[in-house]
Amino acid sequence: MTRSLPARLHRSELAVPASRPAFFAKAAASAADVVFLDLEDAVAPQMKDQARAEAITALNQIDWGPKTLALRVNGLDTPWALQDIVDVVRQAPRLDLVLLPKAGSAFDVQFVDQILTLIERETGRTKRTGIEVLIETARGVANVEEIAASSDRLEAMIFGVGDYTVEMRTFDPVFGTPSPRYAVLTHGEGTVRERHWNDQWHFAMARIANACRANGLRPIDGPFTDYGDADGYRACAQRAAALGFEGKWAIHPTQISLANEVFSPTPEQLSWASRICEMIDASNRQGNGAVGDGGVLVDMAHLKQANAIADRQALIEQQSQGAA
Repeated sequence: MTRSLPARLHRSELAVPASRPAFFAKAAASAADVVFLDLEDAVAPQMKDQARAEAITALNQIDWGPKTLALRVNGLDTPWALQDIVDVVRQAPRLDLVLLPKAGSAFDVQFVDQILTLIERETGRTKRTGIEVLIETARGVANVEEIAASSDRLEAMIFGVGDYTVEMRTFDPVFGTPSPRYAVLTHGEGTVRERHWNDQWHFAMARIANACRANGLRPIDGPFTDYGDADGYRACAQRAAALGFEGKWAIHPTQISLANEVFSPTPEQLSWASRICEMIDASNRQGNGAVGDGGVLVDMAHLKQANAIADRQALIEQQSQGAA
């Protein structure tokens, strides 16, 4: 499947309850790349209809600047999902993405895709609405490859560690943090035994990242609910970045700058990228495809890496200029 997805900066995705209008203007003024208005877990059942109306008003009346705007609808197994999608997409042309929770199969995404197609035909809406999904169930992780290839509207997959924690029955009270139980002891005959922590979510995250990259999607890490632990959030984001993720949720405004920092090229990376481009260009002019850089072999694969870093920085600068 050939994808032609919008180029979106997606370092940080801020969660905003649609039932809390007082938060909307602050979210619009924040440094978050993406904002999603939440109709699902952050909204009590008796407030669903009102929250949906508040989301439509906010999308239409607030100046969101260059931000990408998403709407987390209720799950397809609830009585609110269809109305969430139909009402908001029909009435809020500013909306960019529908965020589908608990995606468990390709059919889930294709069902939402077809609804969006029918709305666009009915209303004459020319702006194509994208989809991002939460992978937050055991079934979703088991089917992640087919989900990733399910629709050309699909742009991003998010690891929903909260519901995944619940479904896997690990009973961790804080979502997104490491578990001291997932550890091994070193051999300790006659010595002090060291405790080596592991990442209990590595399998799910690595599988999501690989499925995304195989299908041209953006892999995004989910929530870190201990918003008072900035160092813990940064470490969690760095772990995700090392696996190939390109952004992370912020469930509190203080986490936005941390995500933007971790998922932006560092000055050292930008300097390396510039140097590599110059070195490979000079090597190519001499008829060579590889060159040594301080004892390290540098070839065309490194040039691709350097170009990716430069492209990332260009997208950041473009969005920054749009927000100015």
